[in-house]
Parts: sequence; C-alpha cells; structure tokens
Amino acid sequence: MKFGLLGTGPWAARTHGPALATHKDARLTGVWGRRPEAARALADELGTRPYDDVDALFSDCDAVAVALPPDVQAPLAVRAAEAGCHLLLDKPVATAPEAARQVTGAVRASGVASVVFFTLRFDEPTAAWIEEQARAGGWLTGRADWLSPVFGGGDSPYTASPWRRERGALWDVGPHALSVLLPVLGDVDDLDAVRAVRGAGDTVHAVLRHERGASSTCTVSHSMPPAASGVSAELRGPAGTARLPERNGAPADAFARAVDALEESARTGRAHPCDVRFAQRVTEILAQVESVLD
Repeated sequence: MKFGLLGTGPWAARTHGPALATHKDARLTGVWGRRPEAARALADELGTRPYDDVDALFSDCDAVAVALPPDVQAPLAVRAAEAGCHLLLDKPVATAPEAARQVTGAVRASGVASVVFFTLRFDEPTAAWIEEQARAGGWLTGRADWLSPVFGGGDSPYTASPWRRERGALWDVGPHALSVLLPVLGDVDDLDAVRAVRGAGDTVHAVLRHERGASSTCTVSHSMPPAASGVSAELRGPAGTARLPERNGAPADAFARAVDALEESARTGRAHPCDVRFAQRVTEILAQVESVLD
C-alpha cells in the first residue's frame, strides 16, 4: 500500500515516518507539510520525496497517514477520502463534533477504510488486555488516568506544541482514556449526565455513565511533575479487579500495527473498531466534557 505522510513535527518524525519507511507492506510515497522546508528535510531523512501540493500526494497514494493538529487534520482527511485515499488518522480526529462527522461522512461516501491511532489499542500488552476485559464483561466501575509532565517540567518534544497548549490534556490524552473505557464498559449512554471539574493546571476530572450500567472516571493532565506522572486504568466487578498493564513497546511499533489494521480493513472491507465512527464518538464525548467545565 502506497502511503503519503501529512505532517513534519516530532510525532511524524519519531513515529509515523520511521514506521512507514520500514514497514514491509507499505511504501512511503512522499511527505507533505505546512512548512515546505520541514517537508523537504523529513522526506530526505526518510528516503522519500517532498510534496508541495497535498492533492498531488493524494493522487499518488493509496492511503494517507496524518500527524497534524486535529483541526488541521479533519478537513484534509475529508479531501483525502474524497480523493479515494484510505485514512490512518491521529486522535482526536477533530475537536469539533461537526468536523468529526464530516470526516465520517466522507469515509462513508467514498467507501475508503479508516483507522485512528489510539496508541493503547495498538500497543502491547495493553491492546490484548482491553480485548480480554471486553470479552469478560460484567464490570461495574472503571477508572482511566493519563497524567503526563508535558507542561509539568518533563523533557518532552511536545511542550512547545501550540495546539496542546491551547486545548490541553483533555483533547490530547483524553482520547486515550476513552479508548480504554468505551470498548470495555460500553458507550456513554447520556451525554447530558456527563460531569467534569477542573484541577491544577490543565487537569480535568470527568465522570461518565455507560450503556451497560457501569460508571467510570477519568483524569487527564499534562501538568503533573515528572515524579507524579503515569498512565493507569482499573476495572472492578464480580470477578475482582483488573489493572491495565504497563506499556513496553515503542510508539513506532504500535503505529506499524495500525498500518497492518488499515491494510486489513481495506482488503477485507471490514471496519476496524478504531475507525472514524469510534473517533467521532470520542470527539462528541470530549466536547461534552469540555462544555460542562465552562
């Protein structure tokens, strides 16, 4: 499958690009970025060619992988789908529900495959744990916390990210928390019942009620000191307590599995669980969380 890469920032350079350049079943056709000089530099590093015209890249590819801010990603994803490209998108697919719905509509109308890269759903052993707990069922409560030091003194390439500073951890890592809770506990059954409060910095605490009768909480932050940072999730039910295992793989390895998933979906016509419809629902839930904070 011929891929075009959209984006030239740290996530594209450290994860998407290397995974695509080394994947045995993918060919990295070219790189497009909002800054042509950055696209040229990354394309040279990855051994491919830069594109100044994104539509020309779409026409030369079977699929696109996007590593751009969500509200830049969404309209480009619509254009790519309309050009017949399968979509490997980043989370969140958009920060506005209507923009997410436009991406879903374009995918539906064009018939292309889509996968959205929720890291925990493609990393191991977390992906297998989520599937196992979803099969087990019967959970009564859940908790998912993603507490990072991106703005709390950690050494991170994402500290200077304008969109993360503007939208905060809710939109950057909130999708990760929901990607654990929703497949296990079910969809949020009533958006009007969502409750949320702000904490220190950009910390957000949310309470959700799920369609299978369970309830959950999630806490997300980029404002934690390094010593207090961490990713965790816990489920409780008749079988006892289950805790999310620690991630032990590189993000590029998880992204390579997402490439595999997109190729399989395109080949078989079967939708992946982390497709744009799932990503749209994540955006709708996070938008509701944000609305009750203000």
